[in-house]
Amino acid sequence: MTLTKTAARGSLAALASIVLWLMAAPALAYQVSREQDIVDLRLGQRVLVDDGSCPTGQVKEVLGSQMTSTGVLRTRQCIPRLGTKRR
Repeated sequence: MTLTKTAARGSLAALASIVLWLMAAPALAYQVSREQDIVDLRLGQRVLVDDGSCPTGQVKEVLGSQMTSTGVLRTRQCIPRLGTKRR
């Protein structure tokens, strides 16, 4: 194996890790305590709302699911809570 092939593989691995990191960053949802605290929901954005409206062990997920003429349509569902509850 020559030095150029090794360098090319190293560059490709670095590029792939950067791309994966950039793709994962927007997927992270943030958490608020009231749905009214969500000011500007973007298309595809997920926000976890811990307002006590879901059963024990679950949290409400608000998703910007569809673009309409009036803005982004919000859909709500209860999903399993991951990790421990933070205050």
